[in-house]
Amino acid sequence: MNTTREPEKIVLVGVITCGQKESEAAEYLKELAFLTETAGGTPVKIFTQRVDLPNPASFVGTGKLSEIREYVKENAIDSVIFDDELSPSQLRNIESSLECKILDRTNLILDIFAKRAQTSYAKTQVELAQYQYLLPRLTRMWTHLERQQGGIGSRGPGESEIETDRRNIRNKISKLKTELKKIDQQMAIQRKNRGNIVRVALVGYTNVGKSTVMNLLSKSDVFAEDKLFATLDTTVRKMVINNLPFLLTDTVGFIRKLPHHLVESFKSTLDEVREADILAHIVDISHPKFEEQINVVNQTLNDLNAQNKLTILVFNKIDRYQYVQKDEDDLTPKTDENISLEELQKTWMARNNQLNVFISAKQKINIEQLKKLLFEEVKKIHSQRYPFVD
Repeated sequence: MNTTREPEKIVLVGVITCGQKESEAAEYLKELAFLTETAGGTPVKIFTQRVDLPNPASFVGTGKLSEIREYVKENAIDSVIFDDELSPSQLRNIESSLECKILDRTNLILDIFAKRAQTSYAKTQVELAQYQYLLPRLTRMWTHLERQQGGIGSRGPGESEIETDRRNIRNKISKLKTELKKIDQQMAIQRKNRGNIVRVALVGYTNVGKSTVMNLLSKSDVFAEDKLFATLDTTVRKMVINNLPFLLTDTVGFIRKLPHHLVESFKSTLDEVREADILAHIVDISHPKFEEQINVVNQTLNDLNAQNKLTILVFNKIDRYQYVQKDEDDLTPKTDENISLEELQKTWMARNNQLNVFISAKQKINIEQLKKLLFEEVKKIHSQRYPFVD
């Protein structure tokens, strides 16, 4: 008997707000589709609506909601996922109208984190974030989970837990926070025991190749996959380049609209970023919106008070970079697609005078140049800490 569950059929919904470009909204929904696939679902239809602001009662207008309802019924859709965090009342109203499972972007990301968590620490972090998300939605979730038969959005706190009262949920949150606080203290001691050895943290948008870079530089075996949030647990490896030791840390990937519950829960993971001496910001240069992804990471670093650290921009995946040659009489502005790699290198070097290197971790292109750059910057800090060591 084949017990393999068929992939859920998913409808995605987003809005184009006042001042937002249609192409920008399309890119957000493309990412939401990738998140959905990562969670194991199959996006079959995307609905968008241009609005000044999302409807406070139903996110989209009543007419658009009716259109979605008809499609859901006619096509036996399992779930509808919205590209923003929905309020408890929006969730309740939308579910009442569509009569199927409703998720928002936050719930979807939490589900992926629950699926990806491997260690007890990561699982505890995710469980805390899930309960914090669940608490204000508890009344709705009772009826919601009575009909739920697993699938996307169901990992983590189960049906029996949801049926308990708010006090028990708050007690669970309190207990998880206590557990994480103890682990945070242990990890802080571990970081302190590393002494003054220079620390380099790999940061970047999710799925830019951080773990592949980590594996290549440290010759370790960190799980790497072409999916969002392939790894959640922080990995620290000791590296030596030209007899110079330093610590290299792989961290969880960032993403736009990262749920604040996750940022709070993954405090120790993000402390690795805060306490690093050097940040190696990995960028997927083959992505059409890589500059926007850089801005998302920089904003997250700013939120973590880590924006002023020495940063090396590592432009990865140059083997997948697409250069579209313009005709000589083409007067349209240049874009990332029709600027050569050489031009991009000059542009980035001239713009901010930042340290940067262009590589392909997968094809092992320019890795020695990256190692040389890391060595030079680590050596400067190492020399300041150990002035009498040759």
